[in-house]
Amino acid sequence: MDKLIELGQDMVKLWSNYSGMYLDGVKNTLILALVATVIGCIIGLVCGILNTIPYSPNDSLFKRVVLKLIRGIVRVYVEVFRGTPMVLQAVFIFYGLPYFTDNTMRFSSVWAAAILIVSINTGAYMAESVRGGIISIDPGQTEGAKAIGMTHVQTMMNVILPQALRNIMPQIGNNFIINVKDTSVMFIISFTEFFAFHRYITGVNNMYFPSAAIEMIGYLTMTLIASFVLRWVEKWMDGSDSYELVQVDQLTMTAGTYSHPDRGTPFDERSKEYRERTRQGLKHGRNRGGR
Repeated sequence: MDKLIELGQDMVKLWSNYSGMYLDGVKNTLILALVATVIGCIIGLVCGILNTIPYSPNDSLFKRVVLKLIRGIVRVYVEVFRGTPMVLQAVFIFYGLPYFTDNTMRFSSVWAAAILIVSINTGAYMAESVRGGIISIDPGQTEGAKAIGMTHVQTMMNVILPQALRNIMPQIGNNFIINVKDTSVMFIISFTEFFAFHRYITGVNNMYFPSAAIEMIGYLTMTLIASFVLRWVEKWMDGSDSYELVQVDQLTMTAGTYSHPDRGTPFDERSKEYRERTRQGLKHGRNRGGR
């Protein structure tokens, strides 16, 4: 208990002296994670769509070659950036560019480098998530869209993607939360996010564990708030659970697409409308063959 009290006192001391630095680190971390997640989702969306464009042996040779080449490039990109740590990706991109160009090309802004690195890494994961979301949609919907004359682009924009995006929304939120934590490796390129300020503060006063406890609480708070917001967004995307409009829509009910809990549909044998129509048909001698 005495150690816990001492830890609390040390944390309060650190916060009173360096709260401005900690808060600046939180701000930089959230901005980087949010911007990189948005850009990464756009990259993943493009890669996922390109990776699912259909082709058949009846298509032209040029189309088949181009689509296979695109899929190959996307596959290599995904495997490389999913199969290597982000910290090494940061080293290769930030320090590799001037190395291979003899210092003629280098990043002028560490912000630009950090956003690029995290965005590319996020895009690799999102590419597979988008591909999975697209192929999870019932193929019958694509066939139905084609049957009414919709092009592949129209089908994707109006039928497939709205459903796929809802399906992959939890993965988008998961990637954002991962980015909030994984941006801590950006200290390797001198980007001053939350963890980088922790390293500086502990270098000044050697109070490593109390500062790490503040970091732990800070990251946990950010991820919990992000989880709450993302669950609210998912619920908002689901829409209302009320189906009262369907129950009072006579056109929908008579079309047989709505089943009343007591009366069934107009085409159900339990339905009052069905029984009355059958009775009238028998009374007047009208049947399917006589119409």
